Amino acid sequence: MEENRNSVLEIQDNRPEVKELFSNLKKELPNLEKLFKKCSGQGGYEDPIYRFYHQSFKVYWLQDTTKEIVETLQALSPNLELNPKFLSIVSEGQGKQFKREDNARWLETTRPILEAFFHARYFLEMAVRYGNELEFPPNRLPSGWASFLHLYNLR
Repeated sequence: MEENRNSVLEIQDNRPEVKELFSNLKKELPNLEKLFKKCSGQGGYEDPIYRFYHQSFKVYWLQDTTKEIVETLQALSPNLELNPKFLSIVSEGQGKQFKREDNARWLETTRPILEAFFHARYFLEMAVRYGNELEFPPNRLPSGWASFLHLYNLR
């Protein structure tokens, strides 16, 4: 029994900040799943992407969803700063207000909105996936969990 306990401890990531993040992830999993469902269905995923290709101002509404995802992920570990690359991508895709002249520069103006959403949604998906699949934070990392740790600068 002691040997099994030691082998589990060897494969766990026991850093306090990772353990706290993982514990908060498990506690918040129902809310994370609900948010992921919201930004994965017809209204929260299919339609906004269609709006990009249809060149509709409604693509700008993705900024609200992106902001909600980022705030939710940050709340899992409020004492840790999120990855600066991620924050740069999010920042470039936020704070945009539709103007008619945006139509002439549609890709340049709206792609950052989609890129920010895709990155935020990806990290939310990884949180939900590994929050469900993992029993403890591992040392041998699946790529998605490793990415999730990068979000919190823990990898």
